[in-house]
Order: sequence, then structure tokens, then C-alpha cells
Amino acid sequence: MYNDKVKYLIDMINDMNIKDKLRLAICMSQSEWTGLIYNTKENFEKFDYMLKSIDEEYRTTLINFGKYKIVMFAMSKLMEMQTTEQNKVALYLFNNIKILK
Repeated sequence: MYNDKVKYLIDMINDMNIKDKLRLAICMSQSEWTGLIYNTKENFEKFDYMLKSIDEEYRTTLINFGKYKIVMFAMSKLMEMQTTEQNKVALYLFNNIKILK
């Protein structure tokens, strides 16, 4: 079903905590390097709101996503993929994000 690159990145996403998943989703939504076909502005706003609700640091300061190594590594792997592969990963990630209350 998935090729090796997509499966590797999906496995990495499964091992992330919710904050890192949201950070990755925000980076993917903002990046001009990804060829996502989804409404990235709407997704960005949704994930931004979700991350602000659970992460005080994100809510109160300007965040440098470069300090989150796993997020940057996942983004670099995503940029190596073709557009169809990127969209498969994005669809999985966007559907996988759930905040437990």
C-alpha cells in the first residue's frame, strides 16, 4: 500500500507526542516546499489553535521550530518525497491528530 518512505514517516509520526504532531502539522501547512492539496490556511488555523490550547510556550513566545529535531527531521524526509507521497503523509497526520481531554 505505502512505499518505504511513506511508511517510515508514518511510523515516526506514530511515535511522536501530540505536541510534536501539531508542530509538524503546522510546519507542513506553512511550508511552501510541500505540495499539499489540502486547505493549508484552514488547517494551519485549526492546528495553531489546538497547539495554543495545550502548549503554554507556543502560546506565549515566538517559537523556533528548529529546536524540535524530530519535527525538522520529519520535514526533511517529507521534502524528499513526491507530491503524492507528501499528501498521503499529510492526510494520515491530519486525521491522526486527536487531543484527549
